[in-house]
Amino acid sequence: MIEFLKQRKIVIIICILVIILVGWKIYDSSNLETEEESQIIDSNTQESKTEDEEELVIVHVTGEVKKPGVVRVKEGSRVEDIVKAAGGLTENADISNINLAYVVEDGTKIRIPSTDDEKQEEYITQSIGEGIIMQEENNNSNNTIININTANETELEELPGIGASIAGRIIEYRNKNGKFKSIEDIKNVTGIGDSKFEKIKDLIKIK
Repeated sequence: MIEFLKQRKIVIIICILVIILVGWKIYDSSNLETEEESQIIDSNTQESKTEDEEELVIVHVTGEVKKPGVVRVKEGSRVEDIVKAAGGLTENADISNINLAYVVEDGTKIRIPSTDDEKQEEYITQSIGEGIIMQEENNNSNNTIININTANETELEELPGIGASIAGRIIEYRNKNGKFKSIEDIKNVTGIGDSKFEKIKDLIKIK
């Protein structure tokens, strides 16, 4: 009888240990799945945030492309990327004088010529009207000095190389950080580097 009770206790202890072990396995597996799901959600959120934060530039494409018009592409895109965004080239396109590796800026216009067109010097422009030039040194034809602390979007777009997107960023930066303390501070605005600053520095002021 005593031997039977001992065996019964051993069986009960073993059962308890098995239950504890199984319970721990289930708990650990559940935690692992929760962590994996959390990592997937965090990864998807980060990817979505990265896509939302990507800067875009707006470019006008005309001529021998399948879908001429205004396209929106990532900042730093080249003419080749713009052509792809416009549906690609037509059969009559002549790109022998087009630099497909040229990095376009916001507000740029590109015209892809046809094989029947007369040769012109350049086909990329940032002017608001006629004329085919690579880049106008001064869109501000009246040489008006723009106060970057008070100018509205339309006034800012008169500066060379400053399109609607960058003008909006200038105003957004100004609203968030206060007035520019020096004209060099405008380089803190996304899309305005040293080269662009050199083109506008003599056309802007802060007072």
